[in-house]
Amino acid sequence: MPKRSKAPEKVTIKIPRPLYEKISQVIDGAGYNSVTDFVVYLLRDIVSTHRISEAEPYSEEELKLVKERLRSLGYLPEE
Repeated sequence: MPKRSKAPEKVTIKIPRPLYEKISQVIDGAGYNSVTDFVVYLLRDIVSTHRISEAEPYSEEELKLVKERLRSLGYLPEE
């Protein structure tokens, strides 16, 4: 059995109380269980976007396929 780290699996992040209360109002009825759930959702979204921007650039073939798809959806003019 592998040794487990003694570090907790979660950490506390402090935000100003007025911000917390405003977020609570914003998410009321939006399906989030808590302000924490909403903030975790937002941070995951931001981090995933950041990872994409650091990825290797698209190959010429990948760019061609994306452009063809956008063209077929009407977002780019026909060549």
